[in-house]
Amino acid sequence: MTIENMKPKIKKALTIGTFICVIAFALFVFFRFYFVFGDGIKSGELNYFVHNGYVFKTYEGKIIQTGDHLIIAGAAQPNEFQFSVEDKIVADSLMRCSGKVVEIHYKQYLGTLPWRGVNKFVVDKIVSVK
Repeated sequence: MTIENMKPKIKKALTIGTFICVIAFALFVFFRFYFVFGDGIKSGELNYFVHNGYVFKTYEGKIIQTGDHLIIAGAAQPNEFQFSVEDKIVADSLMRCSGKVVEIHYKQYLGTLPWRGVNKFVVDKIVSVK
């Protein structure tokens, strides 16, 4: 077998290898950043909700949940749930709910994207406000 006979086989192997690498990378990106790992509902007092960022302006918030508090170094630490919001309509509604008890539905991702927010938990709707 000469080198001229091997060139088509090498090209074919490189093409197949490149295709497999691209598919593997696409699957990694999908499962890491776009696959919804879990979802649920959290309830608590909306402690703060802000719109901030240098390049990507994102909506970030924190809920203080009621119930048993974690004791660290003799001081009670409240249960906190930090989240991001993509939808401007949901964000505007939460801006007016500071200090109120809210129930929110969230999606949990395995990774964060700068334009989606800094948290893996992304709120997609408000269930109720009390």
